[in-house]
Amino acid sequence: MALAGKRLLLAAVWPLAWLAAAAAAAAVDVDDGLALTAFMARMSTGSGSPPPPTWGNRSVPVCRWRGVACGARGRRRGRVVALELPGLGLRGTVPPDLGNLTYLRRLHLAGNRLHGVLPPELGGLAELRHLNLSDNAFQGQIPASLANCTGLEILALYNNRFHGEIPPELCSLRGLRVLSLGMNTLTGSIPSEIGNLANLMTLNLQFSNLTGGIPEEIGDLAGLVGLGLGSNQLAGSIPASLGNLSALKYLSIPSAKLTGSIPSLQNLSSLLVLELGENNLEGTVPAWLGNLSSLVFVSLQQNRLSGHIPESLGRLQMLTSLDLSQNNLISGSIPDSLGNLGALSSLRLDYNKLEGSFPPSLLNLSSLDDLGLQSNRLSGALPPDIGNKLPNLQRFVVDINQFHGTIPPSLCNATMLQVLQTVYNFLSGRIPQCLGIQQKSLSVVALSKNQLEATNDADWVFLSSLANCSNLNALDLGYNKLQGELPSSIGNLSSHLSYLIIANNNIEGKIPEGIGNLINLKLLYMDINRLEGIIPASLGKLKMLNKLSIPYNNLSGSIPPTLGNLTGLNLLQLQGNALNGSIPSNLSSCPLELLDLSYNSLTGLIPKQLFLISTLSSNMFLGHNFLSGALPAEMGNLKNLGEFDFSSNNISGEIPTSIGECKSLQQLNISGNSLQGIIPSSLGQLKGLLVLDLSDNNLSGGIPAFLGGMRGLSILNLSYNKFEGEVPRDGVFLNATATFLAGNDDLCGGIPEMKLPPCFNQTTKKASRKLIIIISICSIMPLITLIFMLFAFYYRNKKAKPNPQISLISEQYTRVSYAELVNATNGFASDNLIGAGSFGSVYKGRMTNNDQQVVAVKVLNLTQRGASQSFMAECETLRCVRHRNLVKILTVCSSIDFQGNEFKAIVYEYLPNGNLDQWLHPNIMGQSEHKALDLTARLRIAINVASSLEYLHQYKPSPIIHCDLKPSNVLLDSDMVAHVSDFGLARFLHQESEKSSGWASMRGTVGYAAPEYGIGNEVSIQGDVYSYGILLLEMFTRKRPTDDEFGEAVGLRKYVQMALPDNAANVLDQQLLPETEDGRAIKSNSYNGKDLRITCVTSVMRIGISCSEEAPTDRVQIGDALKELQAIRDKFEKHVSNEGTSSQ
Repeated sequence: MALAGKRLLLAAVWPLAWLAAAAAAAAVDVDDGLALTAFMARMSTGSGSPPPPTWGNRSVPVCRWRGVACGARGRRRGRVVALELPGLGLRGTVPPDLGNLTYLRRLHLAGNRLHGVLPPELGGLAELRHLNLSDNAFQGQIPASLANCTGLEILALYNNRFHGEIPPELCSLRGLRVLSLGMNTLTGSIPSEIGNLANLMTLNLQFSNLTGGIPEEIGDLAGLVGLGLGSNQLAGSIPASLGNLSALKYLSIPSAKLTGSIPSLQNLSSLLVLELGENNLEGTVPAWLGNLSSLVFVSLQQNRLSGHIPESLGRLQMLTSLDLSQNNLISGSIPDSLGNLGALSSLRLDYNKLEGSFPPSLLNLSSLDDLGLQSNRLSGALPPDIGNKLPNLQRFVVDINQFHGTIPPSLCNATMLQVLQTVYNFLSGRIPQCLGIQQKSLSVVALSKNQLEATNDADWVFLSSLANCSNLNALDLGYNKLQGELPSSIGNLSSHLSYLIIANNNIEGKIPEGIGNLINLKLLYMDINRLEGIIPASLGKLKMLNKLSIPYNNLSGSIPPTLGNLTGLNLLQLQGNALNGSIPSNLSSCPLELLDLSYNSLTGLIPKQLFLISTLSSNMFLGHNFLSGALPAEMGNLKNLGEFDFSSNNISGEIPTSIGECKSLQQLNISGNSLQGIIPSSLGQLKGLLVLDLSDNNLSGGIPAFLGGMRGLSILNLSYNKFEGEVPRDGVFLNATATFLAGNDDLCGGIPEMKLPPCFNQTTKKASRKLIIIISICSIMPLITLIFMLFAFYYRNKKAKPNPQISLISEQYTRVSYAELVNATNGFASDNLIGAGSFGSVYKGRMTNNDQQVVAVKVLNLTQRGASQSFMAECETLRCVRHRNLVKILTVCSSIDFQGNEFKAIVYEYLPNGNLDQWLHPNIMGQSEHKALDLTARLRIAINVASSLEYLHQYKPSPIIHCDLKPSNVLLDSDMVAHVSDFGLARFLHQESEKSSGWASMRGTVGYAAPEYGIGNEVSIQGDVYSYGILLLEMFTRKRPTDDEFGEAVGLRKYVQMALPDNAANVLDQQLLPETEDGRAIKSNSYNGKDLRITCVTSVMRIGISCSEEAPTDRVQIGDALKELQAIRDKFEKHVSNEGTSSQ
């Protein structure tokens, strides 16, 4: 009955006339015809695309429809045996009816737009040998019923949207030769049953989100030729059993979170491709790779491999690509044997620790088109004939190394060059004039942060040459020594140019008008030069521009209104020029995120339209101009703005109440204007405010109490206004060093450190309160007496349990009172303020005891989270230790102040020569009277600090970790002996810490804290060693690790590392090379004079580098560093002594 129904349906769909035509040419089976009809119907349902040509054509037999093949004889005669319609863009779903194609052997529908769930009825195709549905949009789970297609040889479902686990039932298909399920969103692990597929030749499961390890059983697939498991979450190690796959040609498991070392694969003699990059593999690059003579492609990049590059790799004569980049542990030199790889076209060794010079043997690689040596320690000159010997070079990247000399002009002969990058080296001389003449494909030229020169027009000819490069996309010449006028030929550069950087040079003259021809420019940086004249209006033609930065030049004239045409501009920096006129109101058409027009001579009103730029989220700096008028109410529209600076203008009126709508504001500076009125209460809505500067205005009224409740507020400047009344005593007002109130004569109260007069109403209230208290006491005295007697009786024999923390302090030190410290420091006067740290301020004082001892008093800011724990940590540490190079604690104070607030302070011996930071950076610290530290003094200080660390790290029963070693925590006594101080973050190794404590998570200062602390690792003595290494480098370069000149890619350590060993003289503090040392003459022209000092400093810097290795296990022990430093000191002092004797 069912069959009759189907036949009736077929008769309805296909007229009898078609059946007659089909019968005339090997008639198709009726059920097969129905199945194809159902498939055709699904292809046309809502798809918008027609079925394949010939389908449904009455004059064409079904067996001749495109993609349909029928059997010619036997039981398959007239039966559909193949349906192949790949790459036709077909849309729709696969009907269950295809499961009725009983004799179907090939189903190939790859490269279409099919979707929906794959019907389980396909499992009924017992004759199926080839199933390829790749590159579609199928969803749902992979049908386990496909395991019923027992003759299946190829199963390809690659690049769909299947989810769920790989059905283990598929592993019963013992005839399977190709299993390709990659590029899906599968879950679970690779079934261990996969080892049952004895005939499998290709296994592709990459990009499938699989987890778990790689099954050992894959090693049983003896016939496997291709294995792709990359871009999964496999983790674990590579099974050693893969070394049994002797037929394997392609092994690709990149980006799979693999760990462990690379197992022995030396039996894979047929291997062509080895791709294991972007994992966490450790160990060395295997030397046996050189035995796999068939290798064509080797990619081991972005792992944690260490050791040297094996010489044996030079035997791989077929190798075309070798990528060992981004391991950061591979060291040693580049082996000369790599010059034997005659077929090599790509060599990438970037981001490692390779040393030595550019191997001349690499010039033998005439087929090389891609050479990447970025971010290593390579030095010496670049080969002068590199462009002649490597004529096919397309990509030449040697950024962040220590190369010196000139850019070889022969690179102009590398006519196929596309990318040239030499950023962050020590290259000097002129930029080759021929660069770009023959290199039409050149797209990136990045030569910044070198010492390249241009002094006259001839030196700028290279710009005209680069105009021949029609594909030039980026030109970076910043941070060099380019001088002279910027030639007008810059406007002739390619219209495809997107990035142009000439910042931080000494370029003079006007900005050429022709720069407006670079219509696809996205970024234009011309910062810190000597450019003059007006900003050309033609910049308004750069409609693609995102970032325009021309600060700190000598530009004059007005800001061209044409900049308002830049509807993609998100950064505009014009500060530090001599611009005048008004601010164009049409800048509001730009989706700016940062606007800086400060330090100019701009006049007029502030356009209200600027406050309608809703995208402003970073900074709006208009300070130090001559702007006038009032702050508009529209200011409240800047809801995403982080910093707002209108200081030093002529702004008048009141602070608009709408300012409370700027919810993201962190810094507000409107000082140095003529604002009047009161501080609006809406300001209290700025919960994230950190810095508020309203100084030097005409503001009046009382200081609002809500300012004390703004817990994030760390700096408040209200000085030189007309405020009156009582100063609050909470929040930021508890820190006299962070609150500035000078020039407000009618203020009173506040904490004693502010030295303000008491408030009259406060005194009156106190007198009244005293009278009430006296009367109350007299009236209840009998009751008090009775209660006292009862309590006395109860506690007569009871021993009080002391606070263990207070006992800890008192048992070691004689306690001092709060009043004594007030007297000693003259009321914690600002004149006695020595400095401020993370948890408090330090004052100089003189105790009123018999010897009038001068001391340093550290007063804890207990409103700072973690301050109490810091107090206890410092007391606990310093009560246990005794060392000549540790600061000595004299006494402590744990009491309450005169206002009843908790008070804690530590009293140390006073060290008169301040801290090391003040000596290294005297101009910054306002200590210009200090003499420079000579080499001998620095060596001795370095040894003092190392000696104290060695003592702490060997302390028994448990080592002590300082956790915050930096120059400001190294104090110097009258003999310039160093004493390590500030143990507020110190820990005993293995001590338990409160996980919820903010103090417990504090691990040092940015720039000095070990990198592992940034990812939550526990503190360790190796962390102190890292901080010491950075301190050493700072001592001998006089550069802070947080200086602006160091970007994200290059910090102080990298900066020094790049200079060693040949260019140490370029980075050391030049004050270390005087003509005398300790008053004794030095012969500067002798090796034992200046050169010896450079050698000494180089040795110290090497110790600093060794101490500050990224991996804690790679850092030297502090004791070993101490011994090396002592040897360096002894050698140098012996030399100084000998020179002094010989000169007499």
